[in-house]
Order: sequence, then structure tokens, then C-alpha cells
Amino acid sequence: MGSKSSPSSTIPVVSTFSSPFDSSPIDASSSTRKPLSLWPGMYNSPVTNALWEARSSIFERLIDPPKDAPPQSELLTKTPSQSRTSILYNFSTDYVLREQYRDPWNEVRIGKLLEDLDALAGTISVKHCCNDDSTTRPLILVTASVDKMVLKKPIRVDTDLKIAGAVIWVGRSSIELQLEVTQSTEETSHPSDPIALTANFTFVARDSKTGKSAPVNRLLPETEQEKMLWEESEERNKSRKRKIEHKRDLANGEVDRLEALLAEGRVFCDMPALANRDSILMRDTHLENSLICQPQQRNIHGRIFGGFLMNRAFELAFSTAYAFAGAMPCFLEVDHVDFLKPVDVGDFLRFKSCVLYTELHNPEQPLINIEVVAHVTRPELRSSEISNTFHFTFTVRPDAMKNGLKIRNVVPATEEEARRVLERMDAENS
Repeated sequence: MGSKSSPSSTIPVVSTFSSPFDSSPIDASSSTRKPLSLWPGMYNSPVTNALWEARSSIFERLIDPPKDAPPQSELLTKTPSQSRTSILYNFSTDYVLREQYRDPWNEVRIGKLLEDLDALAGTISVKHCCNDDSTTRPLILVTASVDKMVLKKPIRVDTDLKIAGAVIWVGRSSIELQLEVTQSTEETSHPSDPIALTANFTFVARDSKTGKSAPVNRLLPETEQEKMLWEESEERNKSRKRKIEHKRDLANGEVDRLEALLAEGRVFCDMPALANRDSILMRDTHLENSLICQPQQRNIHGRIFGGFLMNRAFELAFSTAYAFAGAMPCFLEVDHVDFLKPVDVGDFLRFKSCVLYTELHNPEQPLINIEVVAHVTRPELRSSEISNTFHFTFTVRPDAMKNGLKIRNVVPATEEEARRVLERMDAENS
């Protein structure tokens, strides 16, 4: 992030339960931590627990804001260092914490990490927007989008892990911040880049009374690194606007591309006996799960955590890639995510996934692109709306390919499916 965090801004994360090797009985009604059991969202992860405990006074004000308080009238100017916060996972010494994050292959569960990243991003946003004036009503900050996250190396569960982040850019009512996941490797005499993953989150501010967009505190970059991050963020915002215009221009010129994509799918539908055995229809890769959103999954504003949605979407995407490839998938990246519609407690949420397409030009690293769409379904109203669309990219280990594993080509059967593939390919190449 360009500068080191001060010791006071590093939040250590500890396990929330006693070790199974502790012979003393466990009292379920007690805790070694500050009792926050009545606060929403405490079940999510030890990270959320640690973040909320570290800044309890701010969150208490957000949970019970003063009635009829005026909005913040004077915007402050803050530096990135004032919002910089980091989390330390003591995996090497905390057995129970390690077990809470371990996946079956002795690496960190990426879904839980995505949840933690969103929790930390929210805390950093609140830090920047807070004006330390208890007489004004606080802002509501919601996750608007997440930029592409690329996993640079596997994240081990037996080595200490750190996430650090700060606000890098602000608009009138939006905030962008960057988080870095770092894990040093002690085995090599030449230490490699400790950065395992970088993530950029965008939050938008809303007035807690009117629900309308609200201005946020200004940002003053100080170091050369902070100024560079500001300029890069400015360019990203301009690029997003250009992509929207470019997408409109392409709308009338993609007929030939659609026809090319649909050609093989029509063979599957009309002449299945003659279809390519190395291909499969997109609809035959579908998986789905559903849930009722519970109060324990809400954030301080009563809405479902964006990080919880990312966690559940990742778990389904991983399962979809596993069932499709026939070998343990390796996560590579999650593409840009827009949070289109808030999800409330009690909503009936359906996650639908499929393999959107595969990229097979590199036989040693085939790419499996998974789409997960979250639908908010209301049976009483006979309605279903898309809340989020997630895109994950996986591969498989090289040794699986050497043992004869073959990844199939995925083809669309309908024009709507073909358009989704084209949109994703264009987004990847832009």
C-alpha cells in the first residue's frame, strides 16, 4: 500500500472457540472476548468479530444513531494513512483459527477470505467517512462493486497472513479502497513477492434518513505511491464510462459472432448423435442452491453482507468447476462484481451457476470460466430479480493434465446464452 501501517492499526485475529485439546469444559454462555453476541453478523468469521470489537464505539453509534440528528455539514480532508487498517491472522500459532480457515487441500478457504475482505473494506470506509461528531447522523456505506481480484499464488493455512488496506480515491459520494493480502514464505533463501492477492472495493454513501446519495470526506494523497494510486483509480473510473459507450456501439455489430457461437450448439439440439463428444452444452453444467437469508447474516444496516454473498457464490462456483473438470480446481481470479440490488433478511436467495465457457489454447493451463447469478425470489409476489452476477476463473493442476485429464469445450444453445459469453469475453479482453 505504499507505507507501513502503524502498530495501532493492526488488528490481531484470534479464534472464537477453545482448542479441542483444552481439557477444561467449554461454557457456551461465556466468552473470552468482549461480549458482542447481540450485535448482528457475529457468526460470520473471527475477522468480523475482531474488526467490530476494535471499533466498537463507532459501530454502537451506527446501530443506534441519534433521532432527528442533522447530516454532516462540514466535510473533512483526510489522508490515506488515517484510514489504513490491517488484519493479522496468526495461523502459525493459533490452531483453532487455522482450522476455521482450512480447506481440504491445506490452503485457505477463498470464500471466507472474500468475506473478510469485504468486512475490512467496510470498516476502512467507515473510518474515512466518520467525522467524530456524535451529534450528526452517520452515513450508510454499501458495497457498490469489487474490481477484478487475481490470486498470484496459493495461500497457505499454516503460515501467518496479513490483509492491509486504505482509501485510495474518493468522488462526491463514492469511495475506492485497495486491500493487499500478503503472506511471506520462509522456506526460500530468496524471498518472493509476499503479495498473494490485491482487491479494489468501491463503496457508495447514503444518507441514513433519506436514503439518497451523500457527500463523503475528501482525500489528500501524501506519498508518491498514494498519488499514483489516485491517478490509476481516476483512469479506471473513466475507463468504466468508456466501456459502457463501447458496449452500446457493439450491440448492432455482433450478429456474426453470435451465429458462430451458436453453430455447434444447434448441432447438439438438432442432431445430438452427431455432436462433438469433446464439447458439452452450457445448460448441462448447471448447479444451483438456495437459502433463506437469516438475521445472523446481516450487517449493521440490517442488510445481508456483501462478503457473505461472495462467499456463497465462490463455494458454488468451486463445486461447479469441480463437477465439470473431474479434478480439484485451482482458483485464479474473480472478475469485476457489481452489487445491483440489496439483499434483506428473510429474502429467498437462489444461486445459479454454470460453466460459461472454457479456454483450451494452453494445454497446460486450461481456463474454466464460471458464472454465478444470485436471484432474490419472492414467492408471494411471484417475482425474481437478479441481485448479483459473479464471474470466477479456475484451472486445474498441471499433474492432472499430464495424467490424461481432458477439459471439454462448452457451447451455448440459445441466443441469450451466446450473448452472455460474448459479453464476458469482451470484458476479459478489454
